[in-house]
Amino acid sequence: MAVEKGIFAYVDEGQQRWAATHISDVANLFRLAVEAATPDAVYHAVAEEGITMKAIAETIGKRLDLPVESIPATKAKAHFDWLTHFVQLDLMASSQKTRHELGWQPVGPSLLEDLAQLTT
Repeated sequence: MAVEKGIFAYVDEGQQRWAATHISDVANLFRLAVEAATPDAVYHAVAEEGITMKAIAETIGKRLDLPVESIPATKAKAHFDWLTHFVQLDLMASSQKTRHELGWQPVGPSLLEDLAQLTT
């Protein structure tokens, strides 16, 4: 979508946050949960609690050699189409309970480090 439109955009100030975890850390947590989880427990696989959409856009935009721009919320639907709802969500989460109960410690690269390594 960004390549097609010629810009990598974020909404308003880009302060919407997303939690993230590298897939290798998710796999390790899944193993720990299978081995040691309390019945009916809920765990969050969160290494990073809140990476801003602006930071994500800047990282991907740089990698794809695209300009990065703010889109006002009033124009988000026209730009993002079906993704509009998702790019405007503030999705913070914590893994404090998960780390405490299962001894889980994420070690994989951060989302921004991983995105910087994307190949086109």
